[in-house]
Amino acid sequence: MMTILLVGCGASIGAILRYQLTRVGTQIASEFPLITFLINLTGSFALGWLTAAQLGSPLTTFFGVGMLGGYTTFSTFNSELSQLWFRQRYHIFLGYLGLTYGLGILVAAAGYLIGQP
Repeated sequence: MMTILLVGCGASIGAILRYQLTRVGTQIASEFPLITFLINLTGSFALGWLTAAQLGSPLTTFFGVGMLGGYTTFSTFNSELSQLWFRQRYHIFLGYLGLTYGLGILVAAAGYLIGQP
């Protein structure tokens, strides 16, 4: 029961933070989904750091599974990819896809290296 509360509370905070950043980011006119891209990269970095820091199960559950799970967004990423594909923005589609996965892995590794004791 405690795990469910930790995940739920963390996810609520992460989702609210993501919502606020997305709301502010709508003022940036661009075909490239910059805000989702930055949210997912910062979330990847934070999860890499959190993994290396080994803070203990309750904190990792709250921050890693809960907060960062609510903060990052795989569903929005895929929805934006689909929209780019259907609007035939193939070069932006490929850039967004490649950069998100490629840089996501790199920043997660960087976070891990920085977070090691």
